[in-house]
Amino acid sequence: MLLRRLQDLLAGIYDVGVDCDVREFVTSDREVLPEAIRAAGTDEQLLVRAGHDEVAMSLFLDRALLERLEAADPMEALHAHNLGDFWTALEGVSHFVCVAWNAGHGRDVSVLDLEMQAEIDKYVASCWLLRRQVPQRFPAELHSLLFERTRVDPVLAGERAGLYRAATRYAARFCRGVERRLRDAQGRSAEQTAVDSVLRRFYRMPQRGKCEFIGQLG
Repeated sequence: MLLRRLQDLLAGIYDVGVDCDVREFVTSDREVLPEAIRAAGTDEQLLVRAGHDEVAMSLFLDRALLERLEAADPMEALHAHNLGDFWTALEGVSHFVCVAWNAGHGRDVSVLDLEMQAEIDKYVASCWLLRRQVPQRFPAELHSLLFERTRVDPVLAGERAGLYRAATRYAARFCRGVERRLRDAQGRSAEQTAVDSVLRRFYRMPQRGKCEFIGQLG
């Protein structure tokens, strides 16, 4: 199933394996969503309930979204017609992996952390797939598509719209640095290893460390 492959993709990129399988937490039953979220018509939502010593999760993904991705598998060919659906599903899996990994290490994770990492994951995973599928060219348009031609939906975001915009700004700046490193790394294993090291180190930073790291980028 695509969702498990997305989980494995992120786990491989960041070296953040988790013991649980995202497929066991997925539902397409819109009735499980809180009324306000359900009314907004979202295609993706991670529901989290944190107790004293455990975290319970459920990942809602719209059935039609999953059917479209099954018909046009982005892991085989990522293109303009399935890119939006791919990003939606990947965002849900990104949230799931981030919460599960942090919970497994006894760490809290904020909404800003989740949203910033999801935007980074969209760029990094898309770039990884496109470079594998079309190795003769670098996906130079990807950064603009993700960070300049998309917008925060005020209906879905609600009172968190400012937080989502901040997460996008941080992610855009970080991914611009990743883009430069990846361009330099093409065909050179040592440079690619350095990129992987940056991505994995950043993933493990606390929120303050991430923001400070991004602030120092040129």
